[in-house]
Amino acid sequence: MMEKGKALLYETLGAIGLVIIFSFAFIALSQGCNAQSNIFKYSTFYTAINGGTSLSDNQVWSITSGQLEEDVIETPFDYTLSIGIRKIKRFGYENRANTFYNGTENSYSDAATLGRVIGFEYLFEADFVRRLGVHYVNHNHFVRYVADKWVAKVAYLEDGFADIKYFEASQRYRKQIGEGKLSFNIGTVQRLAEPYGFDPLADWVLDNGTLHYTYLALQEGYNITLNGLYYSPDGLLVADNQAVWEEVVIPQVIDDYVENQRNDLSSIVEYSTVIGLDYYHFTKDFWFHTWGNILPYHLDTDNKYSYHKLNNGQWIDYSAGLIFGYRFNKSLGCFVEGKYNKYWNRRWHNFSVGINYVIF
Repeated sequence: MMEKGKALLYETLGAIGLVIIFSFAFIALSQGCNAQSNIFKYSTFYTAINGGTSLSDNQVWSITSGQLEEDVIETPFDYTLSIGIRKIKRFGYENRANTFYNGTENSYSDAATLGRVIGFEYLFEADFVRRLGVHYVNHNHFVRYVADKWVAKVAYLEDGFADIKYFEASQRYRKQIGEGKLSFNIGTVQRLAEPYGFDPLADWVLDNGTLHYTYLALQEGYNITLNGLYYSPDGLLVADNQAVWEEVVIPQVIDDYVENQRNDLSSIVEYSTVIGLDYYHFTKDFWFHTWGNILPYHLDTDNKYSYHKLNNGQWIDYSAGLIFGYRFNKSLGCFVEGKYNKYWNRRWHNFSVGINYVIF
């Protein structure tokens, strides 16, 4: 466990370091190494710990050799440790009510392709989370430059809850329509990620579609005796009957095997085309902000673990976001906010819908 924790820490620090290095190198080159520019001006650095009670203790009873036994399953408290720095101009509909950033803010507009201003904006945030007793890490780092006719972005995203992580760089031509509220963009995207086209259990599936899990467990070092006892690779008794073996031990064997196989593979680079749009309108009583990206074509590099193999050809990845608000009068208003992403065989989304009524 300690080695696994160290590996996670090194991977986290490496991801943050790479994004920072590439991002600020990109900034320096684009600004012509202008020493007078201050990329940290008006930025905010924040770190915070937020926590609370998790699930209450759960009593579990079982019968062993005719005796009633009681066990208590305890779930440790939930917490989130957030560390970040951001320099993003707020849109008209955003009104930060808190005096301080505490890491719990959920600004859907951070995922938009374009920012509010021409020039550089960036966000680097890492969240170390324990929820319902499960540990995972979230990363959201990016730096983007928006110009009148082009936009470039370098990003790293990891959502531990959705099991997705990747580096992404994009370069796009931008065409503004009319007053500039609506714009379209087209360009290329490069993504560095684990091979999501890899099926680690494919070699263990029989012709009838079932999984040869017993042989897999034996290959992983488990041992089954003639009298029906099941031992782990380190010699510990893990089951004394087939029911426990199949319902408790085998799922853990499969999980460990899949994780090890995924970790042993190197990341691959994928080259794709992207077509996007962005629309922003704001008044005091009505605002509408939406963006979308479609990746319709992906270069087949003939990599053994390319998603082309699993999908048997091309596929479509996409992302979209929507922020809508309307005040019917000074008392009544409604809002809809959300974003949806589909990359490879991973989907993740967030949304918020509600009505506010103020009594005067």
